[in-house]
Amino acid sequence: MKKIGLIGVGLVGTAVTECLLSKQFRIIGYDLDPARLDHLNELGGETADSPAAVARQVKFVMLSLPESSVVREVIHGAGGILQADRLPRYIIDTTTGDPEETIALAEQLAGKGIHYLDATISGSSQQIRRREGVFMVGGEREAFEACKNIFQVLTEKIFYLGSSGSGAKAKLASNLILGLNRLALAEGLVFAETLGLNLHSFLEMLKQSPAYSVAMDVKGRKMLQGDFSPESRIKQHHKDVALILKYAEKNKQSLPLSAVHYDILEKAIHTGRGEMDTSAVIAEIRRRTIARLSKQTNGKKS
Repeated sequence: MKKIGLIGVGLVGTAVTECLLSKQFRIIGYDLDPARLDHLNELGGETADSPAAVARQVKFVMLSLPESSVVREVIHGAGGILQADRLPRYIIDTTTGDPEETIALAEQLAGKGIHYLDATISGSSQQIRRREGVFMVGGEREAFEACKNIFQVLTEKIFYLGSSGSGAKAKLASNLILGLNRLALAEGLVFAETLGLNLHSFLEMLKQSPAYSVAMDVKGRKMLQGDFSPESRIKQHHKDVALILKYAEKNKQSLPLSAVHYDILEKAIHTGRGEMDTSAVIAEIRRRTIARLSKQTNGKKS
């Protein structure tokens, strides 16, 4: 239990690593980026040269990857987990992925004697670092119980939601609401700005009002300061909203607000903000506001 493999040492993977190391867990990690592996060593973790090399050393492997296609490659690809001469017993996948692919993967791994949990986390890397993230877990109940001590190191907010795919589905639905809360905050702040309000005072008032959402605590200051250093990236949330819209279409549901959100995220990526923090949606809202004012001004001049 005290030795865990970790594949994917990005924002979330690093936060998870720091939490586990602080509780004297031994972390053996892999990432395609050598700089991330160097950072893992600096933190006190160990590194391996492939997912298979990680898997053969541990009973538990955590995945923290960008999307389902990368998960498939890490598990089935060259040097992947299934090529290890000794397979892990449990895979805990924190990736925000495609629920159908998650369910299929759980079935495939069960045939290899591996218990797979889709254990998605709601929260930015900073929230995870502070043990404020929320685990949403799908998979076999027995596997969840076997891994529960690991979850408890990372947060007190742990929810077992049912069979495989439940964690992935819950993350998409949760991210839909979270993203729109963040977008509403950005739009409201820009609106207040155009009205001439002091944004710092306005934000403090908002936190005490019925309009309150946790987005104000997590992203409000970053929006006001223009601090878009990534704790969660726009390109990643763009991928999530694309998945949300995919499943809405499949289920014949209209998501008009998410459709607008997707367009805003896409434009933010096209203007070079894809690697920035999700709080940078305020920059895209401002850009649109400035462009509209400029168009109106030029129209009057002509």
